[in-house]
Amino acid sequence: MISNINNLLAEVAANPWKVYYYIAIFSTILFIFKLILFSFTGGGESEVMADFNTETDTDPSFGFFSFQSITAFFMGFGWMGYAALTQFSFGHKMSFLLAFAVGFMFMFMSATLMFLAKKLEKKVTNNKADALNKIGKAYTSFHPGSNGQVEIEFNGKLQVVNAVNTTKESINSFDLVRVVKVQNDLLYIEKVKK
Repeated sequence: MISNINNLLAEVAANPWKVYYYIAIFSTILFIFKLILFSFTGGGESEVMADFNTETDTDPSFGFFSFQSITAFFMGFGWMGYAALTQFSFGHKMSFLLAFAVGFMFMFMSATLMFLAKKLEKKVTNNKADALNKIGKAYTSFHPGSNGQVEIEFNGKLQVVNAVNTTKESINSFDLVRVVKVQNDLLYIEKVKK
């Protein structure tokens, strides 16, 4: 066992570029595997099973020291160390410092890109209570007290939703209407007076 370790250390001392090379190959394979997994599954690395009543703008799976960013560090570290020793003929210390700097840069870029990709997922809640007092257009004609549909903008998008005419007058298609009440996922509307 000790002779195997001595042989390995002798091999590393004779060919230090192999350390960087094997780190680069292994971490690149892991990085690509994790990137493919992220592309197909959304990439959540950790499961938080607690139930909180507050919404936050952060995700525990995209920290600076996530599996993805650490793998990116070793990928940059390995390839830069290998290139510094074999292509640029730098010494061991300079190669290590350059490899560390490039690895840190890869780590930072990976964490930033994953964070930005995660922010692209926009969670939209369709809370119809937000339509209260909003003005929209009658999409269909309403007889007094009847149901129909209105076109109204709330929660950041234009929507066609079910509504009930609360007045004693008819509302024609394309008339302006105001939401006066929201109950049981129905909007209660009245015609806007001109």
